[in-house]
Amino acid sequence: MATGEQLVKIAALHIGEKYRLGVIAPKSNKNWRGPWDCAEFCSWVVYQVSGRLYGCGTNSGDPALADAYTGFWARDVVSLGQRIDLAKAIVTPGAALLRSPAPNLIGHIAFSDGQGGTVEAHSTRRGVILGKAHGRRWDTGILVPWITYTERGNIVPVETVTVYRLTTPRMKGEAVKIIQRALRDAGYDPGRIDGEFGPKTTAAVYAYQITKGLTPDGEVGPRTARALQMPWPV
Repeated sequence: MATGEQLVKIAALHIGEKYRLGVIAPKSNKNWRGPWDCAEFCSWVVYQVSGRLYGCGTNSGDPALADAYTGFWARDVVSLGQRIDLAKAIVTPGAALLRSPAPNLIGHIAFSDGQGGTVEAHSTRRGVILGKAHGRRWDTGILVPWITYTERGNIVPVETVTVYRLTTPRMKGEAVKIIQRALRDAGYDPGRIDGEFGPKTTAAVYAYQITKGLTPDGEVGPRTARALQMPWPV
């Protein structure tokens, strides 16, 4: 029977492999060693353990050509009904931690190791890593329905951090102006320095992240802020 522990074990074999945004990892190739992006990595690992597609454009197509995307993971958790609380996901080996994508952008997804850590295809700069689950922005935990999971350890509150991003209503204030000025000074056009985190500021963040090899989600958290050499917390 496929288990969450198996997901973590297989994912961890790929630590140090390269990341490339937009790559398609052939899910039926058990010898694939990258490059990856975050969704391709998670969907490939699920297929290795279970022989089934999840988080792909079509989950019934050719696994060698199936295109994985964080938006498809968000779609599948709604249609298949396996959403779980983040605090539970962090203590459940193999549970997925999802940051859903903003319109026309990508999100991010990682496997929980059940001990507060992650295994994930992180970014061009870092590749596949062992990371941390706490102190980051996630939208939901996910259990793939045909995989068996077991919680490990005590559930504790999730450590959160403020992340500046495109929301409805939009985030506004002096902190957003600081972000916009930092982007402008780095050579990326955020639009007017108006203190409103709108689409143009989001696009500038995304372009900056792509250039610098960061996780390209269009959001400004601690890592992107440090790269922009701006104060944190803002």
